[in-house]
Amino acid sequence: MPTTEVQGGGDELPLATYELAYHILPTVAEGEVISVEDELKELITKAGGAVTDTESAQRFELAYDIQKYREGKYRNFSSAYFGWIRFTLTSKALGELTGSIEEHKSLLRYLMVRLTKVEEANPFRFHEALETSPVRTNDVSTTADISGIVEGEVVDVEGVVDAPVEEEVAPKA
Repeated sequence: MPTTEVQGGGDELPLATYELAYHILPTVAEGEVISVEDELKELITKAGGAVTDTESAQRFELAYDIQKYREGKYRNFSSAYFGWIRFTLTSKALGELTGSIEEHKSLLRYLMVRLTKVEEANPFRFHEALETSPVRTNDVSTTADISGIVEGEVVDVEGVVDAPVEEEVAPKA
């Protein structure tokens, strides 16, 4: 006898935990951000999901401009309200929910991911992390003497912070 029959018919799909991370357009009034979040939660519950955790959206500067087609032309946005919603939902209902979210006019961008058990147990609170971590800036008052360094040479220069460097790729001939 197949396992699905033993467990009760096999019609029930298991619930999975998802996280919807989103950017709300900066043109939305600050007081209206909560109503946009409520609309997203309502879309989740209409699709049969249950909201388990949230981080309310707060405005911050983006690392790069995001272009979006709005009101007949492409516009660049350098800031947005960022937040996330965690919820449980069957995989069958996920397509319907995704379609509803794509139609939402107040979203700049969104990302939906299925969470692992470790991620479920340890939510990352973005806005709290921003408040507690020091901002890394380049201190222009500390200038190092780099006049004797040959290009491509690896040396330690006092006052220069190590950072990942993207390797240049030469074009193929």
